[in-house]
Amino acid sequence: MGIRCALFIIATVSFILVLSLGSRLGFLNKFVQILLATAILPLIWSWHRKIYIILRTLPRDIKFLYRYINADRETRYYAKNNLTVMKLFQKRAQIDPQKTCFIFEDKVWTNLDIDRYSKQIASVFQRAGYVKGDAIALFMPNKPEYVATWLGLGKLGIVTALINTNLRLQPLVHCLTVAKVKAIIYAVELSAAVEDILPQLKNIERYKQGCSTLHKDDTKNLDLMISQASDNEPTVTEVPGYKDNLLYIYTSGTTGLPKAALFPNSRYLLVQTATYHMLGLRQGDVIYNPIPLYHMSGGIVGTGCALIKGIPSVLRTKFSVTTYWMDCIKYKCTVSQYIGEMCRYLLSAPPRPEDTKHPVRLMVGNGMRPQIWETFVNRFKIQQVNEVYGSSEGNANIINVDNTVGAVGFVPSILPQSLHPVAIIRINNDTNEPLRNEDGFCIRAQPNEPGMLIGLIKQGNASREFNGYLDKEASRKKIIENVFVNGDKAFLTGDILVQDKYGYFYFKDRTGDTFRWKGENVATAEVEGVVSNVAGHRDTTVYGVQVPGMEGRAGMAAIVDPESLLDFKALAEGLDKSLPSYARPIFLRIVKELELTSTFKLKKFNLQKEGFDPNKIQDKVYFRAGNKEYVEVTPQLYEDIISGTAKL
Repeated sequence: MGIRCALFIIATVSFILVLSLGSRLGFLNKFVQILLATAILPLIWSWHRKIYIILRTLPRDIKFLYRYINADRETRYYAKNNLTVMKLFQKRAQIDPQKTCFIFEDKVWTNLDIDRYSKQIASVFQRAGYVKGDAIALFMPNKPEYVATWLGLGKLGIVTALINTNLRLQPLVHCLTVAKVKAIIYAVELSAAVEDILPQLKNIERYKQGCSTLHKDDTKNLDLMISQASDNEPTVTEVPGYKDNLLYIYTSGTTGLPKAALFPNSRYLLVQTATYHMLGLRQGDVIYNPIPLYHMSGGIVGTGCALIKGIPSVLRTKFSVTTYWMDCIKYKCTVSQYIGEMCRYLLSAPPRPEDTKHPVRLMVGNGMRPQIWETFVNRFKIQQVNEVYGSSEGNANIINVDNTVGAVGFVPSILPQSLHPVAIIRINNDTNEPLRNEDGFCIRAQPNEPGMLIGLIKQGNASREFNGYLDKEASRKKIIENVFVNGDKAFLTGDILVQDKYGYFYFKDRTGDTFRWKGENVATAEVEGVVSNVAGHRDTTVYGVQVPGMEGRAGMAAIVDPESLLDFKALAEGLDKSLPSYARPIFLRIVKELELTSTFKLKKFNLQKEGFDPNKIQDKVYFRAGNKEYVEVTPQLYEDIISGTAKL
């Protein structure tokens, strides 16, 4: 669909009006009307499907475009005036100093409180000799001081590396090393993690927050230094600007060491503006944020509106199923956040009165499984779920604004394809490389055809820029050129999505997770959702394992069942009803727990590597051939499977 289609619709409507007017005024006789109708009706018929889709999605698209235009106008204003997060918050603190900014453990932090603490942080590190462009690591649990610390460092142009509080030993050293930090600010609760890597921190200054005593070693008492610091706005010779880096946010992938994504002021303000306008937030809203502040969802989406728009945010140290709705009631939260498996955990909890007594009208996040979406909304009486697709480093960001079940976003049908910032392209299923046509350009996937989502890069447009990683080589690998025309570029998300005829996008899988079995591609994310539902919302991860002599990979599901309560017969029957034969897991592995990332994503790399050999795995493994029930894999059955005696 393009500009021609839109012009054609206008022409068609105009034509009908002319016929009607001409008939009334008498300047078109019957013969001419019939002749014109005969010429135009075949064209109308050939475009009727596209016209129908445009009309069907028009309310959605108008709502989206209205919000997008407001967000874009605001973003352009920030760029034009070279504004930063620090400048905008300073102005808000001056206008409304007593306005609640954050609530944490029943204590209210006003704009004035955050502003004063951030200025004291700036004073401490300016006196210590840190300047614009230096990097300092922040290793701290969720608390208001976290935000105020990077805000204060940002006043000096210092880039704050937000470190995952779950990291230890080598992964922790890696994150400090790749960012080339000159200092680390860490909370007293994380002292042991820092002390474990002291030999690797010889050239890194250490500042401890939350301690009340002096130290015998060279660790500095940050609380004491803050108490003696000035709370005046710092004077700097190199003032940070809109394009300057503010944060390093690390990718939290399920395998490999994290990569540091560049997060300039421009991107922070873009995310904040999109959050406010695209969600339709109101001044009376209160946001509930139990997500780690080192993560983009918690640290940017969950704090931006508090700093820039004056919408208070309730912080929690960590997500808790038992207190989630109780907190929302207590603090009168109208907007709440989720990521990963949080919604499934909430749904798995026994019903309680708090389930529907909360004032939450809107939930925003990513990772809501389509299989539980309607059940979740009905149980907890949520008016609006805004599922978001995006990443810390990427420019392929979309959002579902109209409650369409399972959709992670959409592009307006009313706009020509050339204006869409994202697209789905065909890839080689074995190499994950983009497929190209005879002219050397990428091939767009058809509606409902799986492909890789890409974000088209446009420099100078904050929403379509690709800032990349500190590692320039890693950044280069995520970009493809000559996508649809000579010279254009796009960001490769590495995720498989499908788009329906109405423009809605649905997440299928990550390229590394999808596997092929019996000539079909199996999307593990979909299978995980089904298996988890049938198994009573248990933690489940699905992956493909190699079987000697067999093409592709056989499906295997690891299911958490520490008390051995799983009904294998009911599970098999449920999977038969819900999944095609090629997607049903052939192997099951019953585990006591599954390893999760800090953002509630299931890890599966080690499970996949271990396969289904009972001689190497302490967990019980089960096998299902044909339509039979699952039976335990013994050493003898394992030999039969790998020798081909037992048929898959």
